[in-house]
Amino acid sequence: MIKGIYLMLFFSLGSLIFSDENPTYHSINPSNDELVKSINRGKEIYTDFCVQCHLASGKGTETFPPLAGSDWLVNKRKESIHAVKYGQSGPIKVNGKSYNGRMSPMGLSEEEVADVMNYIMNSWGNKQSKMVTVSEVKAVKK
Repeated sequence: MIKGIYLMLFFSLGSLIFSDENPTYHSINPSNDELVKSINRGKEIYTDFCVQCHLASGKGTETFPPLAGSDWLVNKRKESIHAVKYGQSGPIKVNGKSYNGRMSPMGLSEEEVADVMNYIMNSWGNKQSKMVTVSEVKAVKK
């Protein structure tokens, strides 16, 4: 009986871990230990501050743009850092779709901005070879 319960629990957890709906499973394979630590910290920040609008899948909504596979995120790195650091308002175009919502500033430290950017830029199929650093975040001004 107990063995059966453990097997049910194991298979239930396994299906959650490898399900497309599960926000905790991402194909993150960075080789840099510093980047791995930053991504792990960034995941917690994303869960606390970003998941409500951009969703656990990073797919966004009709109002809030996707981060998963986002051309804006990749092609407008400085603007992406600026949006996380200071908030975002006004029209933007992501993957060919226009958005004109408002993202309030989250009050994150420069290290937290770098960490959440590294998480976002290396999750949901996003791949960046260049790590976002605190000095890069500091260089982005209002």
